[in-house]
Amino acid sequence: MASVDVVDVRKAYGEQEVIHGVSVSIADGEFVILVGPSGCGKSTLLRMIAGLEPITSGDVKIGDQVVNFLPPKDRDIAMVFQSYALYPHKTVAENMGFALKLRGTSRAEIETRVRRAAEILDLVPYLGRYPKQLSGGQRQRVAMGRAIVRDPKVFLFDEPLSNLDAKLRVQMRAEIKELHQRLKTTTIYVTHDQVEAMTMADRIVVMHDGIVEQIGSPLELYDRPTNMFVAGFIGSPSMNMIKGTIRAGKSPAFETDDGVLLPLAEAPRNSDGRAAVYGIRPEHFTFKDGGLKVEVAVIEPMGSETQVIAKLGNQKITGVFRERISARPGDILPLLPDLGAAHLFDAATGQRLN
Repeated sequence: MASVDVVDVRKAYGEQEVIHGVSVSIADGEFVILVGPSGCGKSTLLRMIAGLEPITSGDVKIGDQVVNFLPPKDRDIAMVFQSYALYPHKTVAENMGFALKLRGTSRAEIETRVRRAAEILDLVPYLGRYPKQLSGGQRQRVAMGRAIVRDPKVFLFDEPLSNLDAKLRVQMRAEIKELHQRLKTTTIYVTHDQVEAMTMADRIVVMHDGIVEQIGSPLELYDRPTNMFVAGFIGSPSMNMIKGTIRAGKSPAFETDDGVLLPLAEAPRNSDGRAAVYGIRPEHFTFKDGGLKVEVAVIEPMGSETQVIAKLGNQKITGVFRERISARPGDILPLLPDLGAAHLFDAATGQRLN
């Protein structure tokens, strides 16, 4: 196992720079997820760590060694891809042990390591089968097993669950997390799915347009997003963003562009009259007399909770409630936001104000 340090790494294709001075320090044994929308640079960064993509400038260190010019085979990393990349003409056991065979490892040692990995991943009954005889989830476990038998310093995962159906993704999330807790190998995982990031990571690196927007634990990013991009990207359903103006004074409030007043616990210093965005997560609303009058647009019963999309003036907001709601579209309901859970962002820069 080893730490990984990415130091002011940049990547350019000709004149076009796509990674703009990214720095991330990953501790030995940590599970870190790179998350962001498509095209944000997360897979490119992972490929530079792996040695599959040359670095334009900056350094990548694995342990105490700068690996910028080392080929992938000499970095002591193992990568699991989205496409499984299994040899169709080899059995599960042969696929898992192939890298060790290329190294010249003895047959007895290969069999021992493959068997141990198969036991960890519940693949023992399938060792004699071929990839075409396996389900998608089983193929992904074989790909993981192939990485485990190498006993690398670092695991790299590039969107490994995106080819699986929703139910299997949930199951595999838990399996990968459990695997990390057992092996304690440093893991860097790329996904565009913020639910995967929230449920699996020790820390999350949120990327956007080739830069790091914020690094922190899942709950740090959820509770204290540093800007509007992180606030809107982390959380499902996403945070409500309401445009308006801060009204400081004895009873601080936020006035929406439609003239609706939302109470504030307190206003940031020197913020009176400042154009801002009021952020509130869907679960931080309650139905209470005296609350804001909203018009129900859509009711979405989810079984364990109910999602309500409503109009606040001319802006739509979403609320999520544990109770079941019998309201219909067009009904007026009193909705009260939790003052302690409100976020304020500068309208021009998107940066957090409170």
